[in-house]
Amino acid sequence: MELDLSAYSVRTDLALEARDMASPAGSPIPGVHSDVSEENGIKVSRIDVVTAEGAQALGKLPGHYVTIEVPGLRGKDSDLQDRVATVFAKEFESFLQKLDIGPKAKTLVIGLGNWNVTPDALGPLVVENVMVTRHYFELMPDQVSPGYRAVSAVAPGVLGTTGIETGEIVQGIVEKSRPDLVIAVDALASRALERVNTTIQIADTGIHPGSGIGNKRKGLTVDTLGVPVIAIGVPTVVYASTIVNNAFDMMRAHFARETANTSHILGLMDSLQEQERLELVKEVLSPLGHDLLVTPKEIDQFIEDIANIIASGLNAALHEAVDADNVSAYTH
Repeated sequence: MELDLSAYSVRTDLALEARDMASPAGSPIPGVHSDVSEENGIKVSRIDVVTAEGAQALGKLPGHYVTIEVPGLRGKDSDLQDRVATVFAKEFESFLQKLDIGPKAKTLVIGLGNWNVTPDALGPLVVENVMVTRHYFELMPDQVSPGYRAVSAVAPGVLGTTGIETGEIVQGIVEKSRPDLVIAVDALASRALERVNTTIQIADTGIHPGSGIGNKRKGLTVDTLGVPVIAIGVPTVVYASTIVNNAFDMMRAHFARETANTSHILGLMDSLQEQERLELVKEVLSPLGHDLLVTPKEIDQFIEDIANIIASGLNAALHEAVDADNVSAYTH
């Protein structure tokens, strides 16, 4: 009898990690095209899922995914943060071009998440810092300077505090305000410790609120809203079982540098596949009643920094009057 281990799979919202899991050796995946560039500590990975076969292999919808990885963000370097905001702005502009979103297209920014829970407050914090202009276009259009577009923003809260599905709230707003583009910002879950709070993903496939922690919610996609949806996410949490699994891999790599026979030290655990190890770890954690979600203790500062980076990048990408080559993550 073959065991179904799907319940114990490593959950990740990042297409980059899904690709790595689908092809650990780095071999090409049919229907998936990718390229990587790196400059001054900022690594940009672009993944195009172009066929149903590629989508099934990754467990991701067909579309374009860009991942910006910046390990140096942990150092709180303000110059680096400004450079990341500039890179983010340019990558986001490429999404606007791919979707044929013109400079006058109306845009709605949705900040998903719970502002009362720090690791989940990314969306609301971005909304606070986005340059909102729609009311000027509605009330005094003749006084709006060239180089700006109509941008509105809202943080609709979460089902637990509103009693209404986020998707339903957003649908109502879209029907009334009629934007040409929806941008959804949300916190994500990662399978790698090093990517927490140092990685930004942009995708043109929309987003499913709560998917990172296993919640099934109505998606915000072009099919549900009737307009293109660009999703922006940052991994802010990892599962405790993922941390244990990562720690084991790091221990095995450490011992492998000292001896060719790691099984003498690690025993049976050395021969277990990743899925089997996860099953074992979750069985050990099950007396707690659930798998724990973990975030770094510095999350308060990290979440504000990364929200400022995203908001500054969006302001530059959405408004031509804002210089994308001279973005400051601390001017808004």
